[in-house]
Amino acid sequence: MISLSQLKTSIKARIASYYDTSFYQHRQRLNVDLLDSMGHVLAEDITAPFDVPRQNLSSMDGFAIAQNSSLAEGEQIEIIGESQAGQPFQLTNQQQLQTGQGVRIFTGAIVPEGCDTVVIQENTNFEQLKNPDPQADKNSQQVLDKSKPYHITLSQTAKANANIRKQGDEIELGDVVLNKGKLLNPTDISLLANLGIAQVQIYQPLVVGLLATGDELVALGQPLTSLAQIYNSNTPTLKALLSKLPISIKDYGILKDDLSEIEQCLITASQECDVLISSAGVSVGDYDFLTTAIEKLGKINHYKVAMKPGKPFVFGELQGKKQNPLQADKSPQDNNTVFYFGLPGNPLSAVVSCLQLVMPALWQMSGVAEDDLPLTLTLTLKATVNNDIKKSAGRLDFQRGVLTQLTDGSYQVTALASQQSHRIKQLSNANCLIVLDEDSGNVQAGETVNVQPFTWRLG
Repeated sequence: MISLSQLKTSIKARIASYYDTSFYQHRQRLNVDLLDSMGHVLAEDITAPFDVPRQNLSSMDGFAIAQNSSLAEGEQIEIIGESQAGQPFQLTNQQQLQTGQGVRIFTGAIVPEGCDTVVIQENTNFEQLKNPDPQADKNSQQVLDKSKPYHITLSQTAKANANIRKQGDEIELGDVVLNKGKLLNPTDISLLANLGIAQVQIYQPLVVGLLATGDELVALGQPLTSLAQIYNSNTPTLKALLSKLPISIKDYGILKDDLSEIEQCLITASQECDVLISSAGVSVGDYDFLTTAIEKLGKINHYKVAMKPGKPFVFGELQGKKQNPLQADKSPQDNNTVFYFGLPGNPLSAVVSCLQLVMPALWQMSGVAEDDLPLTLTLTLKATVNNDIKKSAGRLDFQRGVLTQLTDGSYQVTALASQQSHRIKQLSNANCLIVLDEDSGNVQAGETVNVQPFTWRLG
């Protein structure tokens, strides 16, 4: 058996050899509205259509002071107008402000031409101008007439060139603000919306086919008519696990344990999908026909991995014919590789196999840049074990646990009482996987272990 780390390396290398630059050059791109691009992979570099800020802007409420003015404590400045966000100050005679003059200005407003400093309001006597006698009756307080020039006095020396966001200080016209391969997130939407970009180009989502096998399986919504029947839980589980990926899922339903039916489904699916994922039918039982069908129609690259649960795992590939949407004649591409992942039928084993092997592969195939992959793919925490854990050496072991964070920021984990892989309620109760190295044996309470939190419990 191959180790999990070796298998991950092998899968990554095989995908990289096929999903190279030329593949992404020929992959279909879609122009979508900005909000519809969330969670998809950017297929183009985005350049800034203008400077940010577009003008010199004030970063504080205060007064924009004309250049060459004295900024010393006690200096008097003549205020001849006002600049608000969306309503910039304009001189009626089109002349620049003179030395010793300024303009009342608010945060985000355009700094008038000829001004090089903003003095914050708190460092002037502006409040005293508005309320010369705080003890006076309200009716007797003077109200500042801002339609006419008035004077302020600097209550402390101001610093030149302060409190101004310079034009282009953050982004300059033509700057690449997002690179191709970016997995678009809410902060990217904010950036693009600020640049007025209403549509972006994304990669066409991968088409991922799901199928389940087993005479005993019944689809949700249908009655169980025999004690030998069980519901197909793996397909809904896989759909939920993969829901955050930039993919399109095609459900091929439940296949009977019949070699010809399985072969026909694989042939059809390989014409329609980029990836196929099956559950059950990959073990060594007399009625596990999927490995036989894959070997006949394609090839198996790896079978069985040294981990528990999830040992009977298949990584293979089929040859399909997918139409290249960029070709004018719409002729099909022959020998299109369709990667195949065969998961065990046991629900827990299917979940662990999907988390450890399938999801990283799908993220790689989606075209996401290496440095932009979700952190949760590799998130591992150190935690102190609260109870003894039984383990036999020989295989990497993923055990279910409940992770808690203490007030000092450290983590503790409690292994659930029973670790049989058929316990579906226990899987629901857990919020993490405890990762025990293949060479390790029993773990004693108080020891430190690696823990992988379930991504859906991270909020």
